[in-house]
Amino acid sequence: MKTTYAKAIRDTLASEIARDDRVFVMGEDVEVLGGVFGCTRDLAKEFGGDAYTSDPTPNGLKKHQMDDITNAKCFNTPISEAGIIGAGLGAACVGMRPIVELMYMDFTLVAMDQIVNQVAKTRYIFGGKAKIPLVIRGQQGIGRGNAATHSQSLETLFMHVPGLKIACPSTPADAAGLLRTAIRDDNPVMFFEHKALYNSKGEVPDDPEFMIPFGKADIKKEGKDVTIVANLLYVSRALDAAKELEKEGISAEVIDPRTLCPFDYDTIVESVKKTGRLVVVHEAHKTAGWGGEVASEISARAFKYLDAAPVRLGTKQCPLPFNVGLETAATPQVADIVAACKAVLYK
Repeated sequence: MKTTYAKAIRDTLASEIARDDRVFVMGEDVEVLGGVFGCTRDLAKEFGGDAYTSDPTPNGLKKHQMDDITNAKCFNTPISEAGIIGAGLGAACVGMRPIVELMYMDFTLVAMDQIVNQVAKTRYIFGGKAKIPLVIRGQQGIGRGNAATHSQSLETLFMHVPGLKIACPSTPADAAGLLRTAIRDDNPVMFFEHKALYNSKGEVPDDPEFMIPFGKADIKKEGKDVTIVANLLYVSRALDAAKELEKEGISAEVIDPRTLCPFDYDTIVESVKKTGRLVVVHEAHKTAGWGGEVASEISARAFKYLDAAPVRLGTKQCPLPFNVGLETAATPQVADIVAACKAVLYK
C-alpha cells in the first residue's frame, strides 16, 4: 500500500506495540500531539491503558497523565533528554523494549554520556549477557529553516561509538522495514529520520513481519558509468542527479547503504568494479563525515578498479543558517552531484 514516510513509522510502531507487550514509546509530546511530526499520533489513545484521557487541562497536559502508566504504551516524559534515555536504558536492562523519541536528533548532544558511556557499553560491560533492546529515534536535517541548532546531521558522530547500530531510512518502505528490525534487535539502535521526508509517499508492504536486515545496502538505480552513494534526503537528490546525467548519456548507479553500522561495503565494491568511479554525498558536514570513511574503505578494497579518485560531497564547514538561500548555498545540491559525477568521468 502507498503511504507517507511518517505514517509508515507510526503504523510500524503500532504493529510492534500490539505484537509484543514489552514494546512501548516514550518521549516529549508523543501523547496528544503525536510527536512534532505526528509519528506517534493516536498511539496513546490506542494503547494508553489507564493513563490516557483525551480531555486536556488548560496548560495542555492531559488530566491524570501520570496517575497510572502501568498499562500505557505511549506516554510523555519531562524535557530531559539525558533522563529520557537513561530511563530507556533502565527499562531495556530489565527486559522491556523501549522506543525513545527525541524531538530533534540534535538533542542527543544533551545526552551524550548516557548514549556513549552507558547505552553503547552496557552489554559489553556485562560480558554480552545483558540485552539492550533500546531504539533512540527522531528527526534531523535541513528543509524547514530550523537553523544551526535544529538542522544538524549527526549520524557520523555515532559511527565512532562501538556498541551502537545506526539506521537511516530514505523511503517509507525502508522506514517501516528498518524500524521493525531495530525494535526486535537486542542491541541499541540509533534511528535517524529526516524531517524533509515525512510527507514523501511510497509503497510499503502490508505485512506485520516485513523487515529489512541491517547491513544490506539497496541499489535504488542501476547504472554502469559512475557509482553514487547517498543516505536519507540525499538518496532522492542522487536519483534526481542520475536523471540529469541520463540526458547526457551518463549512466549512474545510486546506492543507499540504509544502515551505517553495520555498513555494507561489499555492495559498493561490486558496483565500483563495474563503474570504476565513486561519488559519496551526504548532508552531514563534509569534514570527517561518513563519506570520508566510505571513500577510504573503498579505495583500500577496490583500488585497482578505480579509474579516478573518489569524490566526497557534504555540507560546508559552517553552522547551518536560518535563511533558506544560505542553507541551500551551504549544502550539496543536485547540480553539485551532477558536476562531481562528470569530474570523476573527466567530463
